Amino acid sequence: MAIRRIGQILVDLGFIDDNQLEMLLEEQLQQPGEKLGKIAEEMGLITDEQLVQALAEQMNLQVIALSDVKIPPSTLDLISETMAALYRVIPVRFEDNELTVATAQPQNLAVADELRTFLGYTIRLVVATEREIKQALDRYYNTAGESVESIITELEEDEELLKAAAAFASDGPIDLTSAEALADSAPVRKLLNMVLLLAIKDHASDVHFEPFEDEFRIRIKADGVLYEMVPPPRHLAFAITTRIKVMANLDIAERRLPQDGRIELSVGGHPVDLRVAVLPTLFGESVVLRILDRSVVSLDLTKVGMDSPTLAAFREVIAKPNGIILVTGPTGSGKTTTLYSALNELNSIEDKLITTEDPVEYDMEGIVQIPIDPDIGNTFAHCLRSILRQDPDKILVGEIRDLETAEIAVQASLTGHTVFSTLHTNDAPSTITRLKDMGVPTFLITATLEAILAQRLVRRICTQCREETEPTDEMRAQLGLTPAEQSSMKYFRGTGCDVCNNTGYKGRVGLFELMIITDTLRDMIMANASVDDMRSEAQRNGMVALRDAGLTFIRQGITTAEEVLRETILEA
Repeated sequence: MAIRRIGQILVDLGFIDDNQLEMLLEEQLQQPGEKLGKIAEEMGLITDEQLVQALAEQMNLQVIALSDVKIPPSTLDLISETMAALYRVIPVRFEDNELTVATAQPQNLAVADELRTFLGYTIRLVVATEREIKQALDRYYNTAGESVESIITELEEDEELLKAAAAFASDGPIDLTSAEALADSAPVRKLLNMVLLLAIKDHASDVHFEPFEDEFRIRIKADGVLYEMVPPPRHLAFAITTRIKVMANLDIAERRLPQDGRIELSVGGHPVDLRVAVLPTLFGESVVLRILDRSVVSLDLTKVGMDSPTLAAFREVIAKPNGIILVTGPTGSGKTTTLYSALNELNSIEDKLITTEDPVEYDMEGIVQIPIDPDIGNTFAHCLRSILRQDPDKILVGEIRDLETAEIAVQASLTGHTVFSTLHTNDAPSTITRLKDMGVPTFLITATLEAILAQRLVRRICTQCREETEPTDEMRAQLGLTPAEQSSMKYFRGTGCDVCNNTGYKGRVGLFELMIITDTLRDMIMANASVDDMRSEAQRNGMVALRDAGLTFIRQGITTAEEVLRETILEA
C-alpha cells in the first residue's frame, strides 16, 4: 500500500489548507532534503503535537505521551545511553520479546530494522514529539551514564554467564544451540553494541578483539593509532567472537580456519559497513572489524588536504584523456579516498568509469565497480582485460601488484584510457624505480606515466586543547631547518581533553607530494637518472616534498613535529 504524503494528511486533518500546502511545497524546493512537516512546524503553521499526529496517521502507528508513561528501569537497561542518543529513541515497554520504542521519526523505516539487528528483539514503534524525546533522554539517561567499564563489571559478577561460557573452553565439538544462546544473551549483546557504537561515534577505522592466554583484549584504532579499552572477562572471548560471527553470517562451528564476512548497519541514519576478518590463534579466534562509515569519508578533492597549487595541478592531470596516474603510500595513508575523490569529480554522464578493487570499499553512484576475488581466479590482471572490452573512459585498478597488471595498465593507457592505480613506495620519485624493478620497460613508463602523488596522513592537533610548545633540540635537528627558519618557527601540541580522549589529537589531514612527469623528467627516466636527481628536477618544477608539506602544517598549528617526523623522511 502506498504511503500517503504528509502534506495531504495535514490538509485532511484540517491543520493547514490547500494554499498553505502550496506555499510549503514551494519552500521545500528551496530547502532540498528538508522534511515538509519540519518546514511547516518551523513556519508556525502547525505544532509539534500536530506533526506527530500526522506522522502517526501516515505510518499507521500509535501516538504516545512520554510524560504520562512510567518506564521500568529494566526496560531502560535494554537500550544503552549511547544507542538511545544516536537513534533518538526511548524504550517504553518490553513484553514477550517485543520492545516498544518511542521515536519522533517514524518515517525512517530503517530504525526498527537496525535496532532489531543490534538488540535481537522484535521492535514495535510508537510516535512521540521531538521535544518529549529530548526531555526523556535528559530525564532517563543524563545521569552518570552507562559505560563499557560498568557493563564489564556486571559481566564479571554474572555467575550464570561464567558457567555457560565454561562449557566452550575446549577446542572440541560445540553444541550450536547452546553457543547461539550464549552469543545471543543480553549482557554479551549489550557489551558488543556499546563497543561498536563507541567506535563508530569516535570515527574509528578498526576494532580488534584479541585473545591471549590470560586476557581478552579489545583495541580501537582511531586516527591511525590503537587505543586499548577495559578488557572484558577472559571467559567471554568465545561468546563475543561467536556473536560477531552470527551478525556476519559466518560458520560459528568452524574455529580452525580463517573466515571473512561483513555486517551492514545503519547508525544514526547513515550506513556503516563492517568488514569482519576472523583468524584462529593459539588462544582462540582473533577478530578485526574494519569500519567503513560513508558519513565520515567525504569524497571531495577540496577536503582531502591539498594546498591550492597542488590541487590545481592534480585536477589538471586527472582531466587528461589518457595516461597513468599513480597514488603511492603505505597501507592506511588515504590513497583510496584520494582516488575515489578524483573519480567522484570526474563522474559525469559523458564518461564511463570502471573500477576493480580488493575489496570495493564504498559504492559510488554512476560508477561500475568490480570486486576482486583471487580464490576463483578473478585477479586484477584478469579483470582488467575484461574491463577494456567494456568501452571505459577512465579505469581505477585498486593496486598494481605485479608485472602482468602493470603491463595491461600500460596497454590500456596507450589505447586512449586514463588509468588510476596505487603502489606502495616511500615517495613519488622512487615509484619510477619500483616500476622498473617490476619489469616495466623504461620507454613504456615515459610514454604513459603522467603523474605520481605520494601521500601520508598525520593527526590533527585538537583545537580545544591546543597550546604553543617548545620542541627538544634533537627534534629541531631532525627537522633539518636552517638557523633562520628555526628562529621564526612556532610549535604547537594538544594537552589532552575530553573532546580528543586525552590524546591531544582529533582527526587527520593529508600530506601530499605531486610529481608531474615533464619532458625533462621523461628524458631523465630514459637516461636512468638517480632518484635524487629526479627529485631535485621535480622540486624545481614545483613539487613540494612530503616533509616540506608537513613543515607548513607545523607552522600553521595543524599538526605536531612528532607526527611529521613519524610519517616523513628528510630528503638528502
